[in-house]
This record gives sequence, C-alpha cells and structure tokens, in this order.
Amino acid sequence: MDQTQATLGAALVVLGGVLHGSFASPMKGIKNWAWENSWLVYSVVATILFPITLAFLTVPSLSAVYAATTTSLLLQVVFYGFGWGMGSTLFGLGIARVGLALGFSIVVGITSSLGSLLPLLVLNPDQVGTPKGITLLVGLAVVVAGIIAVAIAGAVREKDQRHSDTATTKGSFGTGLLVCIASGVLSPMINFAFVFGDPITQTAVGLGARPDLAANALWAPALAGGFLANAGYSIYLLGKNKTWDRYTGPGVPASYWMRAIIMGLLWFGGLSTYGMGASTMGPLGGVLGWPVFMSTVIIAANAWGAISGEWTGASSKAKSLSWLGIAILVGAIVIISMAA
Repeated sequence: MDQTQATLGAALVVLGGVLHGSFASPMKGIKNWAWENSWLVYSVVATILFPITLAFLTVPSLSAVYAATTTSLLLQVVFYGFGWGMGSTLFGLGIARVGLALGFSIVVGITSSLGSLLPLLVLNPDQVGTPKGITLLVGLAVVVAGIIAVAIAGAVREKDQRHSDTATTKGSFGTGLLVCIASGVLSPMINFAFVFGDPITQTAVGLGARPDLAANALWAPALAGGFLANAGYSIYLLGKNKTWDRYTGPGVPASYWMRAIIMGLLWFGGLSTYGMGASTMGPLGGVLGWPVFMSTVIIAANAWGAISGEWTGASSKAKSLSWLGIAILVGAIVIISMAA
C-alpha cells in the first residue's frame, strides 16, 4: 500500500469522526419540538432510510446475500442492533442533561473500552491475562478516571450556571451522568453485531461486493434492530406527552425537519465514511483508524458544545477539569488501540 492510499484512508477516518461528532448539534436549533419529535425523524433517516438505500446501491445481489444467511444469524444481528439502539436512545436523553461535549466524552470513552474488552472476554477469554488483555483492562481503568474527571467538571459547571442563571442543559446532571454511563455500556453491542455477523459481510464479498463496501449488507439489519428501540421509545413519548401535533402545528419551520434529517445523515454518514477509510488504510485500518475516529468524535463534539454556549457561566475550574477529563478519555482510547 502506497503512502497516498494511506493518507486518503486517514483523511476519510478523520472526516468520519467530524461528521459523527457533529450529528447532535443540529438538534439544538429545534426549539419548539420535544426531544421525541427530533429523535423519531433522526432515527428513521439514520437507521432505516440511509442504511437500506446504501446497501441496495453498493451491494450486488443483496437479496441473495440475505437468502444465503441463516435466520438465526440475522436475528442475532438484529438483537445486538436493538441493544445498541437502547444505548443510542439513552445517549439522546443523556446529552439533554449533561450537554453535548460531556455526553459524547463519557459515552464514547466507555464504548471504546467495552467495545474492545467484551469481544475479548466472549471470544478469547484465555487472553485476559496476556499483555493484550492487561492493556485493555488498564485502558478501562483510565476511562473510569476520565469519567470521574468530567463528572466533577459537570457538577461544578451545574453549580456555576445555577448561580449565574445561564444553565443550558435540562434536568439533573447526576441523572444525566447515569444515563450516559448506561448508554456507554449498551452502545458497544453494535460491535457484537459486526463480530458475529461477519459471515454476512463475507457472503457479500463472495457475491461481488467491494470489500470496503460489503459491510453495508450488515448495517441494514443491525440498524433496523436499533430502529426498533429508538423509534419505539420516541413513539411512546409522543403518545405519553401528546406531542404528535408539534409536527403539524402552526408555524413549524421547515428547518426543523431538515435539521432532524441532517442529524441522521451526519450520524450514519460518519460511520460509513469511517468504515471506508479504515478499509482503505489496509489490514491495520481498524487498529490505526479506530482511535483516530474516536478521538476526532470527542474533539468535534466538544467544539460544537463550546460553540453552542454549553459552558457559558462556568468557571475556569470547571472548564479545566472538563478538558482534563477529555484528555484522559482520549488517552484511554489510545491505550486500548495498543492492545488491538
């Protein structure tokens, strides 16, 4: 592989991280919709329309791929996607309470750790005591330290903003922190879908799909499972809170719909761009690209959080603790990548 190809792959990974870390930012401009209004539209685009369309456009003989896959494997992939979808739903609720910057940092930090550790424990438990396993455990410990730092920063920020009456988040920070942690624990289940669903990807390659695009055959059923959780909870809230009419109420700007659609495009666009970039980087793309992707996601999310004024009214102590925690989480991701 020449240097030009490696550089292109790395650039795609960084672009994917920027897109993925930016997906929740349009939600801040949807003032008069409830959370569930925005999240339902986002879910339809990110987990149904875009993945299915891309699969049909990039995977030849897509129906033959699924016909050659056992029903039990497809259901397993959908189940893991559903678990990820629950984590995604909790993420949306969490960032409404702790903010975009801290929410992304906490969830991505945990997801990075468990996304590496759990496959090791399930598939290769004999390696836990090896240098690889020990490195992953160290990375997980560093993640916990980072979460503690950002949790303290968030608590200080909440106190500062309560005194200055400039709070930008909704609900208890403590509750939001627990929600984000739960999201981080569930979100790595999407990685199980890829680990155990790899035969689907290999079947797609065998039927003529490009290796860097074959995983699109796997995205569709996995994210369909995620749709059940995301859309299901949104629909429940729409009925419970009687917010269906906000879609058709007088004076609803068309920009609300566009913002929610853009959220979905940014989310799945970032993930699929990362996949293409990692494949372009060669056999070590997943090892080299994943920490770059995760780090870029955290940086992009924090940049949007700062731009949107989440830290207005916060003291320098809160800001310093936040950046310290973020730096620790990025360091944890790097440590974890060393074990891959």
